[in-house]
Amino acid sequence: MKVLVADDSGIMRKIIIRSLNSVGVTDIVEAADGQEAINAYNGEIDLILTDWNMPNKSGLDVVNEIRGQGSTVPIIMVTTEAQKGQVIAAIQAGVSDYLTKPFEADDLRAKLDKFVTA
Repeated sequence: MKVLVADDSGIMRKIIIRSLNSVGVTDIVEAADGQEAINAYNGEIDLILTDWNMPNKSGLDVVNEIRGQGSTVPIIMVTTEAQKGQVIAAIQAGVSDYLTKPFEADDLRAKLDKFVTA
């Protein structure tokens, strides 16, 4: 499984990657902002974890652009933004699931289990 992790915080990317590693995911591509995430997406990514608030392009922009390419890759929005209106906007854009910061490795594992076939 190849996972794209997009977050403008290097520390948060490390935390997410450590959590992914703890559940056996080691093939990881990092992006420091939304534009890097869009550029890194090449159709060979099995899952995207993206922050909402990032420079250049937001997580919502990432979702819209990748969905605009016709991709059905699972996208999990990882964010502190949990207001109902934003959740609805993300779901309408095509987000597969939502993970609110801060989270535990078990929370991430539960989300991954929905999209990972062993």
